[in-house]
Amino acid sequence: MRLVLPAIAVALAAAGLALLAQNDFHLRILFTACIWFLCATGMNVLLGYAGQKSLGQAGLYAAGAYAAALLTARYDVDPWLALLLAAVISGLAGVLIALPSLRVRGPSLAMVTLAFGIVVEKVVTEASDTFGGAMGIYGIKPLTWPGGAPFSMQDWVFFAVLLCLVIHLLLATLLRGRFGRALLSLQADEIAAASVGVQVLRAKVLAFVTAAVTCGIAGALVAQQNQYINSDFITFHVSIFIMLLVLFGGSGSLAGPLLGAATLTLLNAVLARWTWIEHFAHGALLLFALYVMPHGLAGLIKDGVRRLRGGSTATRGLQAEPAGASVLPMRNGGASMSSPLAPPGTPIQPLLLAEGVSKAYGGVRPAQDVSFSLTAGRIHALIGPNGAGKTTMINMLSGIVRPDAGRLLFRGQPMQRLPPHTICRLGIARTFQNLRLFRDLSVLDNVLLGRHGRMRNGFLVSLLGLPVARREERLARERAVAVLGFVGMSQLAELPAGSLPYGLQRRVELARALATEPELLLLDEPAAGLNPQETAELGQLLLRIRDQGITILLVEHHMDLVMAISDHVVVLDYGEKIAEGSPAGVQADPRVLEAYLGAPDPEDTPDGVPDGAAAQHAAAGG
Repeated sequence: MRLVLPAIAVALAAAGLALLAQNDFHLRILFTACIWFLCATGMNVLLGYAGQKSLGQAGLYAAGAYAAALLTARYDVDPWLALLLAAVISGLAGVLIALPSLRVRGPSLAMVTLAFGIVVEKVVTEASDTFGGAMGIYGIKPLTWPGGAPFSMQDWVFFAVLLCLVIHLLLATLLRGRFGRALLSLQADEIAAASVGVQVLRAKVLAFVTAAVTCGIAGALVAQQNQYINSDFITFHVSIFIMLLVLFGGSGSLAGPLLGAATLTLLNAVLARWTWIEHFAHGALLLFALYVMPHGLAGLIKDGVRRLRGGSTATRGLQAEPAGASVLPMRNGGASMSSPLAPPGTPIQPLLLAEGVSKAYGGVRPAQDVSFSLTAGRIHALIGPNGAGKTTMINMLSGIVRPDAGRLLFRGQPMQRLPPHTICRLGIARTFQNLRLFRDLSVLDNVLLGRHGRMRNGFLVSLLGLPVARREERLARERAVAVLGFVGMSQLAELPAGSLPYGLQRRVELARALATEPELLLLDEPAAGLNPQETAELGQLLLRIRDQGITILLVEHHMDLVMAISDHVVVLDYGEKIAEGSPAGVQADPRVLEAYLGAPDPEDTPDGVPDGAAAQHAAAGG
C-alpha cells in the first residue's frame, strides 16, 4: 500500500489537472510529461538500478514510433495492436543493443549505445522510401474508442496517465524485490553479484529490454497522437534529455522519473520560444545534476525529510551482539545438521575433488598440477606463502577463473566450466580476500542477495506481484534474519553495509555467503585486518558453522587460527602442492618449514633441519 496509494494520488492529481485545463496547449504539456515519464522510468531501471549508461535511447524511441507508424499507415493494422507490437519490436531492439554492450563497460558502453542511436537516426533520415526521411510518415492511425470514435486531447492525457500509473506500479513491484536487488548488485560489483547466484548477463539484458519497451511505448504514443512522425523527432538530443530526466529527478529512486519529467517538461514549456536557451539549460542542468546534486531532486527531498526527523547515520562504536540463533536455515525449510557418520568400513566420498588442476598467465603459473580432496563436514585449510596460488585456486573453485587443465568435481559433477552463479546454486559459496560488499545497500539487503539463487519467483511473477512472489520474498526475509541472528548482527540489519567498521563488514560478507545455503564455504583470508579479539570470535563462529554440517575451505595467513580449528591442511608453494595432512603433521613437515622460512643454512643446525623454535615460528606464520 505504501507503493500504491501515493501513485494513485499523483495519477488522480494529473487527471484533475486535465479536467481543469483550459485549452489543448495545457493538455499537451500534461501528455508530454507522461511521455517523458515513460522514457525516464525505464531508463531509471537501466541507469539508476543496473548502472548501465546508455546514450542510444533515441533509437529505441524511434523503434516504437516508426513501428506504430508503419503498421497503421501502410499495413492497416489496428492501432491498439500496433501499440502492443511497437512495444515488442522495441524490446527486440533492446536485446540487439544489449548483446554487444554486454562485452564492454563504462565509457565504452556509452559509445556502443551512442553508435546505435546515431545509426538509427541516419537510417530513418536517409531511407526515405521506407521511413519518409525529413518528410516523414503521414496518416498514422490514432487510438480510438470502441465504435471508432477517435481520442480527444483530454482522452490522450487520461490514457497516458493510466498507462504511466500501471507501468510505475509494475516496475515498483519488480524493483522492490528480488530483481531490484539483483540489478543494484550489478551496479555495485558484478563479480560479487555472480558469486551469490545472480545471472549477470541475463540481468543486464532484462534492464536494457525494460528501458527499450517503455521508450518504445512512448514513441508509439507520440506517433499515434500526432498522426505524423519524421526524423526531427529522433535526434541525439532526445537521448541526452532522457538521461537528464533520470539524473535530475533522482537516479535509482522510484520517485525520480516523476520529479524529473514534471520539472523538465514545465521548463521546456517556459523556454519553448527560445530553442537555443532550452538546449543550453539542458546542458547546464545535466552538469549540475552530475556534480552538485548526485542523488537528484529525490535525494534532496529525502535528505530534507531525514533532517526534519533528526535522523542520523552515525555508526561509531557499533558492535555485533552475541549470536542468537543456534542453527542455520536450510533449503528444505529446516535446519542443517552435522554430517552423519558413515558405517565402519564405508569409503568416504569426497565432497569436492581437484585433479591435476593447472592455471597459467603467460609465464606465471599460480597452479601446477594441483590435486586434493575435501571431505564433507570438516574445516580444510589452504595455506602457503604470498604468491603460492591460494586465491587463484579459490577463484577456480568458485568459477571466477577457469582452469587451463585438470578436473574439478563437486559431488561427482564436473564444474570446471560452470559460471559462478551456477556454482553458487550447486552449493558452493565464497567470501573475498578484498571485501566485495554491496556497500550502499543495507546489511539485510546484502544478506537477501545471498538468497537470490534460492528464490523461485521469476520475472513475470515478480512484475505482477503475484502471491508466489510475495511468499518467496517473505520466506527470504525470514531466512536472512535468521542468518543475521546466527552471526550476531540482527541489530545492524537496517544500516548501510559500507558504514560498518571493517570487522563487522567481514561478518556481513560471511553472512551473505551463508544465506546461499552452501554445502561448501570458501573463505579467502577472512581474518585479514581483524584484531585478536575479532579473530578469536571468528574462529568460534567457523566452528559453529562446521557443526551445522557445512564444509569449509579456509585460505588464511593467520597460522594460530588455522592450526586451532582446521581438520585438514593443504600447503601450496609457487603453484605446487608441497604437503597435505593433519595440522600437526603439516606443521612438522620440512618442506612446509622451508617454504615459510627459506632453505636453512646447514651450519646453523647439525642435521640441516630448523630447530623447534624455528618450527614454532613457522607454524605461527612468522
